[in-house]
Amino acid sequence: MIETVLHALVLAGLVASALLVFHFRDLLAAVIASALFGFLISLEFYLLQAPDVAIAQAAIGAGITTAIFILAIRATGRYEEGGA
Repeated sequence: MIETVLHALVLAGLVASALLVFHFRDLLAAVIASALFGFLISLEFYLLQAPDVAIAQAAIGAGITTAIFILAIRATGRYEEGGA
């Protein structure tokens, strides 16, 4: 029973974070929402008793990918700073 509730909560969080990624116009906020999505999918893998996949997803999907996106955003000019 409690596992079903946890799966439903994680699924609701996945849908909400995916909608946030789509909704945000600020790239940094979208990357943070994408990191949340990666963390939640990692949690779902753990709940499905696949801890090796969960660790890989957390490290690569949520960790390294988010860091690379943030570095790329930091290297470019923000829309608010530029004139065009």
